[in-house]
Amino acid sequence: MDMQGQRVLHVTPAQAWDALNDAEILKSCIPGCDKFELSDANVYNVGVAIKIGPVSAKFSGKVSLTDIEAPNSYALNFEAQGGVAGFGKGESKVSLHPHEEGCELKYTVHSTVGGKLAQLGQRLIDGAAKSLAEDFFKRFDEALQAKYAASDSASLHTENNDHSAAQAPSNSKAASVPNWVWLALVVGAGAVWYLVG
Repeated sequence: MDMQGQRVLHVTPAQAWDALNDAEILKSCIPGCDKFELSDANVYNVGVAIKIGPVSAKFSGKVSLTDIEAPNSYALNFEAQGGVAGFGKGESKVSLHPHEEGCELKYTVHSTVGGKLAQLGQRLIDGAAKSLAEDFFKRFDEALQAKYAASDSASLHTENNDHSAAQAPSNSKAASVPNWVWLALVVGAGAVWYLVG
């Protein structure tokens, strides 16, 4: 399965980055996730319970972060096993870009599934993955708003202008986007888990 998308987050890059590096926030934003723990440098153990059509199971797996170009882009590789329900594996790439309302996260996900999941049909799996991504973003947005409810939009605007001015001479890629990298990570992982689920 291939999926791509983008999302605007209405917080400063620094705030988004902090949230994306908070394992508890990520755990609470991935539907069905009951485990999201750092096990090694840039490697997380993840546990997710999901249901796609008639197949429901608990999946456990690993998410590894690679190609880290903080604060601009990120890649993650994931794999999960769900017993007789099947397995899933894949990769996701995320990049962050300045946006007048905060930051824009762009992501791509490529994954494959096997076992009973593979028998469900691509349309059902694709629909479940897209639904998971939307659910994750909704939860993540709510978590950001709850944590940064008093976020000053003026400081957000100033921060983006500062990044643009600082990067204009060097023609660098995106502004401070580490937080979006983690978000992409979670979205990719969530999409994969849903697919895997």
